[in-house]
Amino acid sequence: MYVLAGELKMVFDLKRVLRHDLENLAPYQVEPSKNGLLRLDANENPFDFPLFLQEEICRQWRSGFFTRYPDDLAGELRKAISQFTGVPVEGIIAGNGSDELILNLCLAVGNGAQVVIATPTFSMYRVNSLIAGAVPVEIPRLKAGFALDLDRLSEIAANEKTRLIFLCSPNNPTGNATPVADIAALLEHSRALVAVDEAYIDFGGVSCLPLLEKYENLIILRTFSKAFGLAGLRVGYLLGNPGVVKELLRVKQPFNLSTFAQVAACTVLAHREEFRKMTDAIRQSRDALGQELASLPGITVFPSEANFILFRTPRPAQEVFDRLRQEGVLVRNLHGPGLEECLRVTVGREEENQIFLEKMRKICC
Repeated sequence: MYVLAGELKMVFDLKRVLRHDLENLAPYQVEPSKNGLLRLDANENPFDFPLFLQEEICRQWRSGFFTRYPDDLAGELRKAISQFTGVPVEGIIAGNGSDELILNLCLAVGNGAQVVIATPTFSMYRVNSLIAGAVPVEIPRLKAGFALDLDRLSEIAANEKTRLIFLCSPNNPTGNATPVADIAALLEHSRALVAVDEAYIDFGGVSCLPLLEKYENLIILRTFSKAFGLAGLRVGYLLGNPGVVKELLRVKQPFNLSTFAQVAACTVLAHREEFRKMTDAIRQSRDALGQELASLPGITVFPSEANFILFRTPRPAQEVFDRLRQEGVLVRNLHGPGLEECLRVTVGREEENQIFLEKMRKICC
């Protein structure tokens, strides 16, 4: 503070008012999409959204949708999700992407609680744990195929301090799915909520849905951003025991999902067979892309049940990433603990996959 013309003036100090424990937390930032690059970095559905569905969504639009708040609990969407999954409406929360639901789970347990994360995996589990004031505890996956370390996870799951466990299956970025029997075994030992993120379940793996009736502490997270092609609208949902869901609603933001997003999500669920054709095509392309990529000198391809492929290069990952970007192709550089010299490529349309392979041949050979 300082004195000016006899008055006491306070000097604003941003560092003083912000949380010091978040000083090293880097903002989540991605490269702008309108840069002329072939984007194979975000695990999006590569196909155009069906025109007839665009028209159907627009036909449902009314002027009141602009001036009135959306349905706070997304009643119609939750009914549609209930019909799709078999989970009662009372056991469903719709969210602004699954990211919001991940944050809500962390906020619900927060206050120094342990949040256990099986790594390497989706980075937002750790980020949202820190934002919520929780303590992320990372349990590395076993090196052989990135399987869960069930012994260590079961041990820490029984700890009183552990309140929440995040598992992703199929796992981003490794692509492998966790057997349902392994998740059931973990639930048997856990005193915490176990959140299984099934964002990529439409592309492979087996869902944990049958376990919901038996395990009150199981949460399943899903999204419309991948198989259903609604990444631009941000729609996700949480499935769980109705009693647990009732408590989680305490941290949900009001009117969190726009009316347009709710209408669009209901529409794609009504026409899900259209998107199943796309996921079938993506799975076929994934397998073919993986085989061709594995044939390149020194490239190690990890088996995938998602809509992306993790691969390791004999050269520094940053060098390959930079070369691909110079050639007009953007992938994800994942180099780090457990993912040394690894990159991830999203399965695109056939012509996009061939462009990527062409550039990789140029770099590797």
